[in-house]
Amino acid sequence: MPVATLLPFTATPNRKSASPTSFRLTEKFILLLVFSAFITLCFGAIFFLPDSSKLLSGVFFHSSAVETNTRTGPDSSDSGSAGNDDRVLAKIRKDHEKALLEAKDTLQKRPDEIKQDIIIEKEKVVKESMGQGGKDVNNLPFVEYRRPPGATGHEPLDPETRDRRAKIKEMMKHAWDSYRRYAWGSNELRPVSKQGHSSNLFGSIKGATIVDALDTLYIMEMFEEFDAATDWVEKNLDFNVNAEVSVFEVNIRFVGGLLSAYYLSGKEVFRRKAVELGEKLLPAFKTPTGIPWALLNLKSGIGRNWPWASGGSSILAEYGTLHLEFMHLSKLSGNPEFAQKVMNIRKVLNRLDKPQGLYPNYLNPNSGQWGQHHVSVGGLGDSFYEYLLKAWLMSDKTDEEGKKMYYDALQAIETNLMRKSSGGLTYIAEWKGGLLEHKMGHLTCFAGGMIALGADGAPGDKTGHQMEQAAEIARTCHESYARTALKLGPEAFRFDGGVEAIATRQNEKYFILRPEVIETYMYMWRFTHDPKYREWGWEAVQALEQHCKVEGGYSGVRDVYAPTPNHDDVQQSFYLAETLKYLYLLFSDDDHLPFDHWVFNTEAHPLPVIKKDKTDRPNESRC
Repeated sequence: MPVATLLPFTATPNRKSASPTSFRLTEKFILLLVFSAFITLCFGAIFFLPDSSKLLSGVFFHSSAVETNTRTGPDSSDSGSAGNDDRVLAKIRKDHEKALLEAKDTLQKRPDEIKQDIIIEKEKVVKESMGQGGKDVNNLPFVEYRRPPGATGHEPLDPETRDRRAKIKEMMKHAWDSYRRYAWGSNELRPVSKQGHSSNLFGSIKGATIVDALDTLYIMEMFEEFDAATDWVEKNLDFNVNAEVSVFEVNIRFVGGLLSAYYLSGKEVFRRKAVELGEKLLPAFKTPTGIPWALLNLKSGIGRNWPWASGGSSILAEYGTLHLEFMHLSKLSGNPEFAQKVMNIRKVLNRLDKPQGLYPNYLNPNSGQWGQHHVSVGGLGDSFYEYLLKAWLMSDKTDEEGKKMYYDALQAIETNLMRKSSGGLTYIAEWKGGLLEHKMGHLTCFAGGMIALGADGAPGDKTGHQMEQAAEIARTCHESYARTALKLGPEAFRFDGGVEAIATRQNEKYFILRPEVIETYMYMWRFTHDPKYREWGWEAVQALEQHCKVEGGYSGVRDVYAPTPNHDDVQQSFYLAETLKYLYLLFSDDDHLPFDHWVFNTEAHPLPVIKKDKTDRPNESRC
């Protein structure tokens, strides 16, 4: 019985005044009993009529539809209500039959098909739950998650390669377990003293090793450890701190690490945290030129530069190493400001004259003029050049400005900085006001991999030439390792005074678990498959195990020329983010994080190529 038929008796506002006479109390009581019996009869019919099961199934499967179709006003006629009854019952039967068919179809599907249906339904629910403007509770737009290919790889077929890769995973486990046991939540680990270590680069932000290691854990399929790290990030990673941080270091380690973890796993917490931190870094760009400050207080938004940096200048490698992350922040947040900030940096640089086509390491953010004319492809300059090339690659090779800037800069570097020693070793010197300093830093050794990565797009017929340059730099950097007592490379090495690829100053003899030489080996292996690069990488693994491994993790050493190691007692976060990841990939197949789908930021965090043809399809999600 539809509700509408009862409403003229129970819901009409002035029902009493509609009759010329009034009901007596006994008549009211009898009438109430009749109505009560009638209602009871109606409800009983629902449970005992032949169509009762269909009625009930309609209530449970499509209650909202029934509710909508039975909401009639108090003035509805009986005939209209009866017709409405028939339509409601017909709809209930139809919906019930449809539900039974859907259930039968589901039971006949394979488990993987059911799994995919669940994923699609989840996406629909998320879309429907979005508020006005497509925003969620964190004011982020809905983004359809699609994981690029190669997030995890297959076991190598060659037994020796498989064993070596397993060894590197074992090294990662020792480094991670030690950090988790002795320094959980701290930025880094002191593996000798077995306690936490914090650098002022991160202010009072905690957990640098956790965020830096997330993607390495994922690609090595250490999912239990990855889940523990994810839980820490969700519950403990806090950027609401009254502290000054390095914009560059926080960007490449924290923003880069969170972005990479999101793209690998699809977990929304990483996107949310990355965008939150990115927004806190935006005040660093509040300078007359838009060239960001090196240091920023995350609470006050007040920035400044390193006091030693050429009259308050910003540093090329720092303001020039934001592009990849900030382009992805715009993509994931829907906020174009991130991309605009980094594109403005290019506008400033393109307006300036470059001495000999070179980019000095210092630029004043107030005047927009170069500081001291010091040029380096190592410290202070290195990743600026890397990001020009990778911006082009990450844009699916549509960023023509980035491409031109990179190849023009590389030509200037070859002309002015690349030299060959008397012993035949190619190196990249540093340039100070027109004079060359014949020194090459460990950081500069990344350039072999960079040049190899860009060789395929080189203008004219220079592809082969650039691959030769990359191979020569790789050989020079290997020699810097081979010529030490510990078979680990020094922080810097020289080509003067009768020495080649050897550190001559005490403050250049240390090794802090840096990745740049291994990085070049990995790129050279991918592009040439020359087995010497894997052998050189394995030499580094053996040296790390023999001289850097301690009971509480892995430590850097103070002098690579000393016969026995003197540990510095720091397990750098980039050892897990970069050194071990590049070693693992060196002994993996090429379809593991393939270069046509992924680009590595300067902290080795893989970020997807932003495809223009939208042909990428997601891999199967991990449950």
